[in-house]
Amino acid sequence: MAEILKAVLFGVVEGITEWLPISSTGHMILLEEFVQLDVTPEFWSMFLVVIQLGAIMAVVMLYWNRIFPFRLGGGSLIRKDVFSMWIKVIVGCIPAVVVGLPFDDLFEELFYNYWSIAIALIVFGIAFILIENRNQRKRPKMKNIGQITLPVAFVIGIFQLIAGIFPGTSRSGSTIVGALLLGVSRTAAAEFTFFMAIPVMFGASLLKIVKFALEGVSVSGMEWAILAVGCIVAFVVSVIVIRFLMDYIKRHNFKVFAWYRIVLGVLVLAYFMVVNRA
Repeated sequence: MAEILKAVLFGVVEGITEWLPISSTGHMILLEEFVQLDVTPEFWSMFLVVIQLGAIMAVVMLYWNRIFPFRLGGGSLIRKDVFSMWIKVIVGCIPAVVVGLPFDDLFEELFYNYWSIAIALIVFGIAFILIENRNQRKRPKMKNIGQITLPVAFVIGIFQLIAGIFPGTSRSGSTIVGALLLGVSRTAAAEFTFFMAIPVMFGASLLKIVKFALEGVSVSGMEWAILAVGCIVAFVVSVIVIRFLMDYIKRHNFKVFAWYRIVLGVLVLAYFMVVNRA
């Protein structure tokens, strides 16, 4: 029961932090410092990625009418606007596929530590504040996804790649920063981030599962239960958080999340400095 309760906690953290621009992987790694699941290291590495499937299914459910490219009724079979959106999403995912997937294990070995997480939290927190201040008196050039061009989508994808390299950056935070910097509105930036997450998270989860299976590591019934509970909780919490975020950014900017990142990053550095000296 204790392990199931821990899985619920991890699911809640994943569901909240995956969509708010504050870094889900960073929070999951930090949480693991204090709440450790009784699982093998190999399963934990897989769990950290695959739990995101629960979160991404929330996007699929909430935005199904926006992302399904085929028309089931009369008229043209293909919805051209949705098909065009998916082309932009695919272009935006190219950097992650070309660079992120082949070197995923290397990036995990080099940067999945509290120093990288804390620095990324602080740096991108500052970036959010600077960009929001710059955009305060500017009108966005691209108010909806339909106005995002292929070159802009590719550059946003480069920002997404940065998040894949450095935990603590936040995939949603990094792509939103890139989109805002390029003149995309907050709402369009958030939605495009959600849609880009679908192939990226499905791909990353599938890759982790395949690697895990090829390693031949045995999985206990409790570990399967932990994964299932984590994904289900992440899904439910994600539905709530996505609705909250889209409503929030219609009236507010991202500065509150920026300050949260900076404060958390400083606290992380301070905590581990004290622990390492003890």
